[in-house]
Amino acid sequence: MNKNMVELFAGVGGFRLGMERLDSNWQTSWFSQWEPGKKKQWAHDCYVYHFGDVKDLANEYTTGVDVSSVDKRNVPDHTLLTGGFPCQDYSVAHSLSSSKGIEGKKGVLWWQIRDILIAKRPPFVLLENVDRLLKSPASQRGRDFGIILASFAQLGYRVEWRVINAAEYGAAQRRRRTFIFAYNEKTEYAKMMDDLEPNVIITENGLMAKAFPINGYKDIEIGNFEFTDVADVDVDTMLTVGTVESDDDLINMTRNFKFGFMDAGYMINGEITTMKVIPEEIAPTLLNKVVQHGVDESYYIRQEDMPSWTYMKGAKKIPRTSANGHSYVFSEGPIAFPDPLDRPGRTMLTSESTKNRSTHIVADPSSGRLRLLTEVEAERLQGFDDDWTRYCLVDGETVEMPKRMRYFCMGNALVVPMITRMGAVLDKILEKED
Repeated sequence: MNKNMVELFAGVGGFRLGMERLDSNWQTSWFSQWEPGKKKQWAHDCYVYHFGDVKDLANEYTTGVDVSSVDKRNVPDHTLLTGGFPCQDYSVAHSLSSSKGIEGKKGVLWWQIRDILIAKRPPFVLLENVDRLLKSPASQRGRDFGIILASFAQLGYRVEWRVINAAEYGAAQRRRRTFIFAYNEKTEYAKMMDDLEPNVIITENGLMAKAFPINGYKDIEIGNFEFTDVADVDVDTMLTVGTVESDDDLINMTRNFKFGFMDAGYMINGEITTMKVIPEEIAPTLLNKVVQHGVDESYYIRQEDMPSWTYMKGAKKIPRTSANGHSYVFSEGPIAFPDPLDRPGRTMLTSESTKNRSTHIVADPSSGRLRLLTEVEAERLQGFDDDWTRYCLVDGETVEMPKRMRYFCMGNALVVPMITRMGAVLDKILEKED
């Protein structure tokens, strides 16, 4: 089977870099990266600097493609669909065939993935999202992930998922993310998995279990949902008209579904098995292996700013009054200040390097003075090559990305070695496919 992939919400290319590090001939035939409302598309232009551009579906070179503007039938055929899509509101208010059918401005991006599944039926899908996806929204826990699983089930896919703390599998950052691996029921892999019990797939034989071994599990839960199988419905009908029955399934789930998804699980034909697993941990990379020595003076904290940093990082209890007059106490615990170099880093956010409670502060190994992370150190936390985000290709010219945007791109990125771990298992799976 050809190793051809499409990368959605590509950022600066974490999925692609992770797969290409395998040296097993993965090719990317098309990608989409678009930051809504931004005149300059820095992430896209960084991606193009490293990998080159691709013709968009109107045979023009991309300047950043908003996937919602693309006719999904024109997306190239592919073996693997990848993407780190935003965690927003996936609820369905009306029929999906209606332009008013989706609640949540950015949540519409899940339906763009669904439309590609409808149009192209890729054999394999690998997606990344935040860990809270499994529990959102707070008012109806598990609904959003349930809608995603139902969308896959309608189209004839089985789904494995795991919440991975990257530091537990050797990385330099305690970043927890949900990874979703789906596969078409017509693949040889699906036929092999159909002969196994769900708990065996989750703990031993599935892609997630092999990429991220465990030492056991607890708290297993079983559930199900009803769905209409539309795997064989005509593509044009699905994309232009929709099917009332399948849309109604998702609308009903929006109103009624909730379930206690745990950090590992498997779904087949609407049957859910989920459990909490115990990782077989690999020693993490520590911050002292990531930080540079004696960096430029601009990264160091000024003495006059030290009191405000100390306050932000400290524990606090603050009396507040809500808009309706209710009095309460806002409290938060302390954050290590500075971040210890003998531990992996905390989760990096897009606000990294700003004067913010979540920003990492380290003691420079050469002087002991407190400072921000450098852009290179931020890249290392995510497993990218040094200076990966330094340059962009804009209108054929190489330009430097602004420092602030380099941190922003890394805060949005995934931990590349986690993709390589899953890709190595997928390579073995493809050896048995036609």
